[in-house]
Amino acid sequence: MRVIITDDAKQAALEAAEIIISLIKRKPDCVLGLATGSTPIGLYEVLVEAFKSGEVSFSSVSTFNLDEYYDMSPEHHQSYRYFMDQHLFSKVDIKPENTFLPECSGKQSAEEVAKQYEMEIKRRGGIDLQLLGIGENGHIGFNEPGSSLASRTRLKTLTPNTLEANSRLFEDGEFQPTLAMTMGVGTIMDAKQVLILATGTNKSEAIGNMLLGSITSACPASILQMHPHVTAVIDRDASIDIENSDYFELSESNRRKL
Repeated sequence: MRVIITDDAKQAALEAAEIIISLIKRKPDCVLGLATGSTPIGLYEVLVEAFKSGEVSFSSVSTFNLDEYYDMSPEHHQSYRYFMDQHLFSKVDIKPENTFLPECSGKQSAEEVAKQYEMEIKRRGGIDLQLLGIGENGHIGFNEPGSSLASRTRLKTLTPNTLEANSRLFEDGEFQPTLAMTMGVGTIMDAKQVLILATGTNKSEAIGNMLLGSITSACPASILQMHPHVTAVIDRDASIDIENSDYFELSESNRRKL
C-alpha cells in the first residue's frame, strides 16, 4: 500500500486530486467511484479548479457513489445526490446521465436496486478508481464493523457511532436517516485502484488499524491490505497512530526519486 503523509489537509486534497486528474488525462472515459462527507470537499474544489483552467474534462467520465441515504429524495439538501451536485457535478462538464448513486425509495425493492447498481457498474467496465473516506470505527462506505468482507451493494443499518459522527451535518431536530444503501466491501475491492483520503486526529486510530492491524470485519478498511493498488493520502494529524510512519515517509520519498 502506498502511503502519502502530507503536512495538512489542504495538501492532502491536492495530492489526492492529482491522482484523479492524472487518471482522467490517461483515460478520459474512466469510471470513478466517489465519496461524500466533509473530507473530500477540498479534493472536489481542486478538481473543479482543474476543470475551470482547462486542465481536465469530465465529459466522458462516469461516476458511481459509494452510498446514499435510504428513502431520501435526490432533491433533499441532506441527500448525497444533492451533495455531489453542489460540490462537483454542477461545476464541471460531466453528463448527468453518467452519474450514479444507489438511490432507493421506500416504494422500491432494496435488493433489486442493489442488483441493478452492481450490473450498471459492470456494464460500464468496472470502477477504475474508487475514492474512499474512513469512519472513526474503520467503516468504508457504510460498511460498518461486522460487515462481510465479501459483501455487495445492499441496505445497511448505521451504527450509533456513525450516527453520532454524522450528526454535526444535521440541524437540531432535523430527521437523520438510520438506513443507507451502500456499495459492499467486495464491490469496493473490485475497483482497479483505491484512493483513501483521511485527515484529522479523529481518524488516526482507524488509519493505524487499516494499515497495520489484523484483517478483520471489526475494521472493514483493513481488507484494503489485500488490494494490489491502494494509495492512502493522509495528513500528519491522521498519522499519529501509525507506529512506523517514518518508514512510510521514507518509502514515498524514495518512490518519488525513482
